[in-house]
Amino acid sequence: MREPRRHTDVPGRPGGRSALDAELRDSLFGSLPRSGQRANAHRYVLGLLSVQGRKTLRSIAAQFDGAAPRQNVHHFISTSPWDWVPVRHALARYTCRKLEPDAWAILPLLIPKAGDHSVGVDEQPAPAGQAFRGQRAVGAWLASGRSAVPVHWQLRLSDRWMADPLRQRANIPREAAAGTTEECVRLVVTELLGSSGTPRGPVVVDMDDVDAVSVARFLSLAGVPFLVRAGSDVRLRLDRFKLPRYGGWERTVRELTDSLPRLRQRVDPGDGPALASAIPVAVSPARSDRMLLLGEWDPAGHQCHRVWLTNVTTVAALRLARLPGVVARDFAAVAEDVGVRDFAGRSFPGWHRHITLASVAHLVAILETRGTAAERNDGVT
Repeated sequence: MREPRRHTDVPGRPGGRSALDAELRDSLFGSLPRSGQRANAHRYVLGLLSVQGRKTLRSIAAQFDGAAPRQNVHHFISTSPWDWVPVRHALARYTCRKLEPDAWAILPLLIPKAGDHSVGVDEQPAPAGQAFRGQRAVGAWLASGRSAVPVHWQLRLSDRWMADPLRQRANIPREAAAGTTEECVRLVVTELLGSSGTPRGPVVVDMDDVDAVSVARFLSLAGVPFLVRAGSDVRLRLDRFKLPRYGGWERTVRELTDSLPRLRQRVDPGDGPALASAIPVAVSPARSDRMLLLGEWDPAGHQCHRVWLTNVTTVAALRLARLPGVVARDFAAVAEDVGVRDFAGRSFPGWHRHITLASVAHLVAILETRGTAAERNDGVT
């Protein structure tokens, strides 16, 4: 992946279907063994791009004439035995080839649900500390300063979904297991690193309810460049080899960033001057666990914004720190519009198939936006 750049294009609502061309269909749906499955995948993505309002199975099926085609849509998503993982791998490879992303960005997806019908619904923690009822997933996005595309998802399941009758009702496979959000992050990253034809990093993790130190160590051992957001109450020990006068002083993130003003420096990550502190820390005695605690301050140095654990240089880390903002922008502008959060069925495979094809629709929308922007630029004299 390239070093992050700063761009200004903002994706808009999908304007047509031209980007879902034969090359893209062959590239993304080639793993589907039957021509009928490939045709249904194509139709479903077109439905996600064209249906107004919520993108439910019913609203997408209603776009097709006749009872049989409508029934085929339901069967294709809920019970047809096609594997969504190869489609996601193909989506990641195609995105890398067409959009040249800078990093993987790992962020949460919260999906409020009113009832208990949908798979994975539980009381979930929320960023403000208030629980909500719904689904919680972890998404992996290929992101640059210009755009972001989701390519992999992990749905968090609680213990109650592992027991019958819920497990049987939702058709949750034997290999699926209950887990914490942190375990979902590890599974997503493991899947990404094991995918052929895609780069191994950098990886940016912007999550509230994970152990930042544990995730940072995991990524360090995996040998990838990383940036992991750290909460203000996380306790860290200064790297006594880099800062010998402090002798391995241990404090919270907030205390460390506030008490070492001499380590602040003015840098320009490409979008204007910034004030940052890069504090050497060691999360264990192992040499490989030495990293930087990166804080970005307001221009006057009075308030520290988000703080990260990283193993890359200050300027590169600050560029990576901008990518979750690109993901949030494109989620609101594109992913919501193509129905990433709209699946209402009870099927675990159905949820994964729907969100995979919604991710494909997201890519199509991004490509159409780029094509429209290029056409406008070509017309400027």
